[in-house]
Amino acid sequence: MRKLADAAYRLALLFLIVLILASAATLAAMVLLDVPGAAARIGEPDPQLNPVERIFLSTYLALHETQLNEPISSPELELQLDVEEGQPAQAVLDALEQGGLLPNPLLFRLYLRYLGYERGIEAGSFNLNGGMSMAELALDLQNAGPGEISFTVIPGWRMEEIAAALASSFSGMQNADILSVFSMRAVGTSFEEDIPAGSSLEGYLFPSTYTFPPDATPAEIAFQMLDRFDEQVTQELREAFSTHGLTLHEGVTLASIVEREAILEDEMPLIASVYLNRLAIDMRLEADPTVQYPLGIEGRWWKSPLFYEDLAFDSPYNTYLYPDLPPGPIANPSLAALEAVAYPETSTYYYFRAACDGSGRHLFAETYDEHLQNACPPD
Repeated sequence: MRKLADAAYRLALLFLIVLILASAATLAAMVLLDVPGAAARIGEPDPQLNPVERIFLSTYLALHETQLNEPISSPELELQLDVEEGQPAQAVLDALEQGGLLPNPLLFRLYLRYLGYERGIEAGSFNLNGGMSMAELALDLQNAGPGEISFTVIPGWRMEEIAAALASSFSGMQNADILSVFSMRAVGTSFEEDIPAGSSLEGYLFPSTYTFPPDATPAEIAFQMLDRFDEQVTQELREAFSTHGLTLHEGVTLASIVEREAILEDEMPLIASVYLNRLAIDMRLEADPTVQYPLGIEGRWWKSPLFYEDLAFDSPYNTYLYPDLPPGPIANPSLAALEAVAYPETSTYYYFRAACDGSGRHLFAETYDEHLQNACPPD
């Protein structure tokens, strides 16, 4: 028994000596590395750290202090990091590493641990680059800026509908200010001279999904939509309009009518052919959306159903009353509608009406008598 007690005593004494030597070495390292000064420069440790963690982390970070404050990589290396609510810190670190912004993931993770920053990574959108230091990167992750706003223009929306949706998506943006910008001329675009004087941006606010900063102005937003139109409506497409005797403005105007008439995209070229056939013989278009447009009021921009008395509403847009195309677009058409006008199907149809089966399709006819026969039977 005594031998066992002596062995235990010697083991405990050895452990104590190792502990004293380790503590002395740690203290010496702390002095040599100026750990107290480095800790002050690195930042205050997380109060939740236990003493052993605090000593270990402060010593390790002091040894790597230079790496914490030098650029991670080249400033040209950029990364947009989107952090979701409740996303684990490790997932964020993995994304940073995959994006090339963490050449030393362990050092960065220990730095976050030391400061308690791993608990404070905010949800939001971060625009990061390789010119940042680890210290700057860690601080940035605690202060997410407001994320960019994704906004979609629906094909067939008129500019009032776009303005209302923008006003509800952007804090502080006023509907009237947006409409004031939309009512201006498309200055600075390649198609500025193709738009008649006095025209608004109706028809040229290209339907698509956009990403805007939260402080974007109505003018900046409108310019992006016009720029997208300029990109999508190519010179080839514009020349295709001219083969049907249409200017760019007339092509967009007819496309806006096709957009509002068609339910199914694959019918757009055939619907476009009907209107082009009518225009070729000076036949009125008699398109319901051209009546809905001037009748539109807030909360009911597209009146439906229309009544016979509505068809007599006096407006230059009403193609039941006035021949040729209306003065300008009645909505903002999709690329599919624009292409339908540029490259319509060849047909001998002059009439179409909605099918009676609720499919969204239309029945087409060459003569008015055939058109009447396509009417739905009375209930």
